[in-house]
Amino acid sequence: MQHTRADFPDGFLFAAATSAYQIEGHSFGGAGCTHWDDFAATPGNVVRAEHGSVACDHYHRYEEDLDLMAAMGLDAYRFSTSWARVMPDGIGAPNPEGLDFYDRLVDAMLERNLKPMATLYHWELPSALADLGGWRNPDLPNWFGEYTRVIMDRIGDRVFSVAPVNEPWCVSWLSHFLGHHAPGLRDIRATAHAMHHVLCAHGRAVEVLRDLNVPNVGAVCNFEYAHPATDSAADRNAADLYDGYYNRFFLGGLFKGAYPENVMERLEPHMPKGWQDDFPLIGQKLDWVGLNYYTCKRISATNGAWPSLEEVDGPLPKTQMGWEIYPEGLRHFLNWVNENYTKGLPLYVTENGMANPDMPNEPDTARIEYLNQHLGAARQAMADGVPLQGYTFWSLMDNYEWALGYEKRFGLIHVDFDTLERSPKASYHALARALKA
Repeated sequence: MQHTRADFPDGFLFAAATSAYQIEGHSFGGAGCTHWDDFAATPGNVVRAEHGSVACDHYHRYEEDLDLMAAMGLDAYRFSTSWARVMPDGIGAPNPEGLDFYDRLVDAMLERNLKPMATLYHWELPSALADLGGWRNPDLPNWFGEYTRVIMDRIGDRVFSVAPVNEPWCVSWLSHFLGHHAPGLRDIRATAHAMHHVLCAHGRAVEVLRDLNVPNVGAVCNFEYAHPATDSAADRNAADLYDGYYNRFFLGGLFKGAYPENVMERLEPHMPKGWQDDFPLIGQKLDWVGLNYYTCKRISATNGAWPSLEEVDGPLPKTQMGWEIYPEGLRHFLNWVNENYTKGLPLYVTENGMANPDMPNEPDTARIEYLNQHLGAARQAMADGVPLQGYTFWSLMDNYEWALGYEKRFGLIHVDFDTLERSPKASYHALARALKA
């Protein structure tokens, strides 16, 4: 690694991230069915129809995984809790096994001096709530608030930070407009409702967290730099629209009490009734904001239906996901979020990493170089004056990569999905040396 802990300020936090459904093993511990179980069981949705019933079996092997984090020299662990594990039907009686698991998990982090950075929702909605319309249902924010109260009443006294929802764009647009993730819809009205209700659910969770006196509450959004494919006015406008519904919509709700005009020109007729009245709920004070960043996109205008654009291939080196490697975008977004929205609020990089077809005992040079470039971009942003206070690597280990099954490997630790054996990669060892230097 070209960067070491000494290159960052005292107290700067280095973390690794996972999410519940991707690693825990959802068939264990009395967890209820999720819309991801249903999505994966539907032919054609997931590569090889793979699912998260066992995943990495973190449910039983969490102490081994936390030991690997501690040995790496990490300061914190960004994890998520599963709504259906805590409340199998989404509402009603909690699952004691689920609450006990997260109790043990948080205690085990603290025993290893890892700060627990909790995310309450990383995409796995209980199927019982999906049956009631899921994110389209205006009651979902209240249900999410009850879930927040149940889980954080149990572990909220020991967490370092909490974010209600991971990546609202994925929860809403990717899942309800593009149909790539559960529930797999392609419906503009469902999308508009989901985009708004996910922010209302965030706001309701913040209210509950404040009522419980849980400290350090934030929000986590994902960002992609949108390049026009050409310098034509049509492509520039298309890239600006992509930037609007990907990068500006959710921050606009959280910090400006408004959604981007170019997005609302077509989305407003499909919005839920009374949506304009919900911004006080959505825009409550936060203690920090997290940025998930991986790539840029090249956007070209089309003559098709709104949003009348498409992604086209770009010239830069790409990851296993086909995503261009563009570290300049991370520096851009850290500055842009600070200057236009958060205005001095602490920021964290809450996800950054790359997929690569890694094998054990092979050089992991591509991931090391990716991380070197992006850590460098973060240092440049800090030199620009951005109040960046932590950096989180995605992911701790290879895991269930949603609709792509177990094919794409983002981990610092290789997982053999037949034996579940963990094997730290060269990037893990390189980061361990850098963090201990």
